[in-house]
Parts: sequence; structure tokens; C-alpha cells
Amino acid sequence: MALGDQLKGFLKKQFIDVIHYTEAEDGVLATRYPMQDMEIQNGAKLTVRESQMALFVNEGRAADAFAPGLYTLNTQTLPLLTNLMNWDKMFESPFKSDVYFFSTRQQVGQRWGTAQPVTIRDKDFGAVRIRGYGVYSWHLVDPRAFHVKVSGTREKYTVAEFEPQIRQTIISHISDAFAQSGVPFLDMAANYLEVGNLIKQTLDPVCAEWGIALDTLVVENLSLPEELQKRLDERIGMNMIGNMQQYTQFQAAQALPIAAANEGGGGMAGLGVGLGAGVGLGQVMAQAMTGGQAPPPAPQPGAPVPPPQSPIAPAAAAGVAGGVAGAAAATDTKFCMECGQKIARAAKFCPDCGKPQAG
Repeated sequence: MALGDQLKGFLKKQFIDVIHYTEAEDGVLATRYPMQDMEIQNGAKLTVRESQMALFVNEGRAADAFAPGLYTLNTQTLPLLTNLMNWDKMFESPFKSDVYFFSTRQQVGQRWGTAQPVTIRDKDFGAVRIRGYGVYSWHLVDPRAFHVKVSGTREKYTVAEFEPQIRQTIISHISDAFAQSGVPFLDMAANYLEVGNLIKQTLDPVCAEWGIALDTLVVENLSLPEELQKRLDERIGMNMIGNMQQYTQFQAAQALPIAAANEGGGGMAGLGVGLGAGVGLGQVMAQAMTGGQAPPPAPQPGAPVPPPQSPIAPAAAAGVAGGVAGAAAATDTKFCMECGQKIARAAKFCPDCGKPQAG
């Protein structure tokens, strides 16, 4: 027999006495132990390090799983495999079986976020669309379930391959978590810790089916789309105003000095604007001071009728009541009803436009 054939025959009969695995790179969740054509020796040693678990798979069927520790492989330590292989007594010969090692390290700093706003029902607003993002962490706890549901018989399965599935599952369960909680959006935005716990509780059963445990889920931000945020800001502003009548009185009082200052500036246009503002503000102030009451009743029959007033008279009266035309009342001038020029109070005709003036 040639030397090469002898060497090949020798290698084929090599038995594995020690099984162990150290991670060669980061991000590996599951990897198959390199068996080649070798068989596991009866009584071989299995070493499972901390942050690892091992799983024996026989002919595609998951059998015994091992937590960290040192094991001697026999029918006592491999009860499920013994049953699958129909061993009715202590096996004394080598056996074939696939061995997978799984990383149980916590996968930290994983990020999630909503690419599009998620629509949820809200007790305050009816329905709102929200965005959110944050971080989460998880680790593998059940190698058998993970092997059957996720990694399968692949030579190597990585975190990068599994992360998209978890992220999309988190986003799809956000709506369910918010609906079950019944917490309004404004309360959610003020308590991110509670929101994260709500989402985590809805995800725990799904993660258990995959053989993993969700350790933490942190919400860093919840917000509305820009157009909805503007509406919320408007509503908050209205709530901050409170009593609208008091706010109107305050605004009118703040505008009085500005309206009075417009009397002498801007020429004819500025004067017209000032008079218009005086009329409007006078009416607002009169109504605000009376608490929004109705105008005084009409005079009774037989009562003396006051002389007719020009169209500017109500504005002047309101301006006096509000302080707008106080300066004008103290002089001997008035304004033309037609062109708005300042003329002598005793003038019967406007010297500029010739319009007759009321007495």
C-alpha cells in the first residue's frame, strides 16, 4: 500500500478526544465545529466556556445542549442523543454527530428606529403619527430553539444577519405596545423609560420563540412629523393663553400706544391707518371693559334725540374712552371727513378738498 493511502486511512480513523471552541472573530452567533471525517471518541471531553453554549445535532435533529462547563461524553451526558441513536447500552465505539457552538454574549448598542412614521390611536388626539428611535440589547439563551428557528445547519451565522429581523420586529410591535398601554402621546414623550418597558413586554414572547432574550430596550426620542408638531405647538400655545377675554384686554392695552403714535407719522396713509386702528381698538376695549355685554338700548319714544354725528364721531368717542384720541381732544383742530386733513374745529368747509364739515 502506498504511503499516501496509508496516511489517508490513518486520518479517516482519527477520533476526537477533546471538543472546544474559541471565537476567531466578533459577531458570530453560531458556528459548526470542524468535524471533517473524524468521529467523536467515547468518553471524549467537551469544554464549553463562559459566554458559550454547545448543541449536539444528529442527522438534522437537535439533541443535547450544554451550558458552560467540562463534560465527559457518554450515554449519561447525552441522553437525548442516546435515545435518537437507539443505544440500549453503554456505547463503546466512536460516533458521528454535528456539534454547534453558540455565543451567549450580550449584544449591546444595537439601534432601532422608524424609517416612516407609525400611526397609533391616542385618547387626546384621536390618531397621531409618531417617529421614534433608540437602542436595545439581547443575548441567546436557548441554542436548540435558535438552531431550529434561525441559524439552521449553516456553517456560520452572524449577528449582522439577524439584526434586521429584530429591528423590524421592534418597529412592527410599537403600535401594539402603545395601543395596549392606553397612554396618551404627551405622557409617552415625558416618560421614555415606561415606553421602553411597554415595547419590551410585547416583544418578549416573540424573542423567546427565537431562543433569545431581550435584555433592554431604550427609547431615546419620540416625536411627531413636522406638520403635526406645528399643530401641537399651536394647541399648547392656546392652552397657555388660558382666559381669552383677559388675553384680548392685555393685547388691546399693549396696542394702544402704537395706535396713538401713528397719528402724527406716515402722512395721509399713516393717519388713515392710525384712525382705523383707533376705531377697532376702541371697540375692542369698550367691549372688553364691559365684559362683552350688548350695546345700550335705543332711546325711548319722546326722549330728545341727540344731534347727528359724523362717521368719525364713534371712533373719536371710543378713542377717548381708550386713550387713543386723548391728545386730539385737547386741541382746537379736527380732521376732514373726506380727505383726513387736520383743519380748524370751527371750519365749515375743508380748505383742501372743499367738503362741507359738520358743526
